[in-house]
Amino acid sequence: MTEQRRRILVVGVAALDIINEVAAYPAEDAELRALDRRIVRGGNAANTLAVLSQLGHACAWAGTLGKDAEGTWVLKDLERRGIDTGSCVFHPHGSTPTSYVVLSRANGSRTIIHYRDLPELSASDFARIRPAGYDWVHFEGRDPKEIAAMLRDCARRFPETGVSLEVEKPRPGIETLFTGPDVLIFSRHYARSRGYADPRRFLCDQWGHTDARLLILPWGETGAYAQPRDGEVCFAPAHRPPLVRDTLGAGDVFNAAVIDGLLAGLAPPALLDHCNALAGHKCGLLGLDDLIASARAAGVLRPMPV
Repeated sequence: MTEQRRRILVVGVAALDIINEVAAYPAEDAELRALDRRIVRGGNAANTLAVLSQLGHACAWAGTLGKDAEGTWVLKDLERRGIDTGSCVFHPHGSTPTSYVVLSRANGSRTIIHYRDLPELSASDFARIRPAGYDWVHFEGRDPKEIAAMLRDCARRFPETGVSLEVEKPRPGIETLFTGPDVLIFSRHYARSRGYADPRRFLCDQWGHTDARLLILPWGETGAYAQPRDGEVCFAPAHRPPLVRDTLGAGDVFNAAVIDGLLAGLAPPALLDHCNALAGHKCGLLGLDDLIASARAAGVLRPMPV
């Protein structure tokens, strides 16, 4: 979308996804036959990078993998997409993260069982990443202690680089990471876990806990909200495809569109439209391959400002 190629580093998970498509989600203790089965590379960070790479950016991933056949397969998939994996850390003990996904054809919903026995990327691992003129660094909010150290390191070594943080789950200590990033992307699940049913109220209540310049809160099939510091909450309705086929990875697509749009200089209302269009279009497709080409062909994405 953007005319200028930007360098983006994403820190987080890459995984192996085993996806079984079924007619409808089964009842407990039921037995049913899968209609289709796919094995793909997944993980929040890796999915976001797969989309950013399609958007024409120079992408790099920092994370951990097991020293097993699955890890090799995941790494090759990232490299096939032109994503720099030089900051990957292999652990000889522990297996590559694996997600077992049940995808319902009835409504496109996905149920995920994730298995992980692998250490997260550490702050000392991150410190070995060479400052290479990144335009943006994005973190999954996973291990608060390690991510906090990475944010401090980022501020020291990449002071001119934009930084975003995904706050997906209510992990112990996650709120300690709200100081440092320029942009916080919250999930509806996180907001609800904190007792909020009103997304506007949630965003307004966060400003006493963060020094970020922009807060973003996608709210599923309703749409998405954003609030800049010292600004009003804005809302953009969701883009719903003609048929919802696959919601797996829609949040990761939304995050990629946030980064892409901010690097292009979009103001919050236009940014939300961009994110909703791309994430909504993805829900009408199986997987992430050719997402951007398909969105352009469908007229979903508009040219970015130069």
